[in-house]
Amino acid sequence: QVQLVESGGGSVQAGGSLRLSCAASGSVYRVNNMGWYRQAPGKQREMVATITSGGSTNYADSVKGRFTISRDDAKKTSYLQMISLKPEDTAVYYCNVDARTILSPFFVDYWGQGTQVTVSS
Repeated sequence: QVQLVESGGGSVQAGGSLRLSCAASGSVYRVNNMGWYRQAPGKQREMVATITSGGSTNYADSVKGRFTISRDDAKKTSYLQMISLKPEDTAVYYCNVDARTILSPFFVDYWGQGTQVTVSS
């Protein structure tokens, strides 16, 4: 099995910054794509940023220029650096990895437990 542990959420004022981390552990053999998603109250979960194993990134239009996703494959960890935060960024942020374990040849989506980000005006 693969466990994802997120950290770095919290409360900040508008214009502030936060850095989220997501570390994969367990029987991880290989990690493919990694990503961050968020879900605000009453809204559907949406993609925030993704990064491929080759380092290609993709961002939601609402966060382009403010958020940066990165990864450290040696640590099996992804990061989401968030600057110039806005109240509309308030949500529970979930990390996602596409990974395979040593026990299976198939890649499976795994999700973290979520971390709250609250931005006050």
